[in-house]
Amino acid sequence: MTNDRLQAILASPSYRLAEDDLDFLESDGARAVRLALEFHRTDSYLRAFGIESTVVVFGSARVPAPEDGRDDHPLAKWYDEARRFAQDLSRGATHTQTCHRLVVATGGGPGIMAAANRGASEAGAPSIGFNIRLPHEQQPNPWITPGLAFRFHYFALRKMHFLLRARALVAFPGGFGTLDEVYEALNLVATRTIDPMPIVLVGRDYWSRMLDLDHLVAQGLIGAAEAALVHRCDSGAEAARHVLAHCGCGEPPAP
Repeated sequence: MTNDRLQAILASPSYRLAEDDLDFLESDGARAVRLALEFHRTDSYLRAFGIESTVVVFGSARVPAPEDGRDDHPLAKWYDEARRFAQDLSRGATHTQTCHRLVVATGGGPGIMAAANRGASEAGAPSIGFNIRLPHEQQPNPWITPGLAFRFHYFALRKMHFLLRARALVAFPGGFGTLDEVYEALNLVATRTIDPMPIVLVGRDYWSRMLDLDHLVAQGLIGAAEAALVHRCDSGAEAARHVLAHCGCGEPPAP
C-alpha cells in the first residue's frame, strides 16, 4: 500500500517540476506566464546577437520571386524593389561583431518578406524573421539569419517585437496583415505612444488608394501634421536613402 501511494505521488502532475508540466504551461491559467516567456525568450536572443535597432519591412506574401518564372505577375516588380531596399539599407547601416543597427526585420514568410531577408543576406548583413503560428503553417523563408528566426503564438507579442527596436517602417503593397501593421504604427506614432520614426510606403498608386491621406485631411479626420508622417515613393532604392538619411546610421548609397 505504501509503495503504491508513493508511485501515485511520483506520477502525479503536481509533483512535476514546473518547466516539465506541459499540461499546466498550456492551460488557461498559465497564459500570463506564456506571454511573459514569449517576450523574454525573443528579447534574450536578440540581445545576445547584438541587435540594437531594426527596420521593419511589410508586404504581401503572395509576391512571386524571379525564380518562380512569373515575371508577368502584376506584383512581381515589388520583389525586386524590396530586395534592393534591403541591400542598400544593409550596406549603409552599421554592423560589427557585437552591434547591429538598422537590421531588416520581416514577418519571416515568403514574397516581400523573403525578398527583404534575401537582400540583407546578399549584402552580408543579418536579418530577422518574426514568424507566427497559423492554422495553415507558414515555413520561414531560407534567407533569415539562423538564430534570428522566431515563431510566435501571440500576435500581440509579435507586434511588440516588431516595433520595440524599430527605427523605421517600410511597407510594400500587401493585404490585411500589411494594412494592419501600417495603420497601427501610424496610430502609435501620431499619439506619441512610441517615438517618431520614418514610415515609408513604397508604391504610390497602391497606397494612394489604400491610404488616402488627402481625403482624411479634407474630412477633418486627421491633421496635416499627421499626414506628413508618411513618405511615399516608388522604389526600394529611394526608400533606403530616405531611411538612412533620417536614422543617421551611415551614408545613403548612391542612386
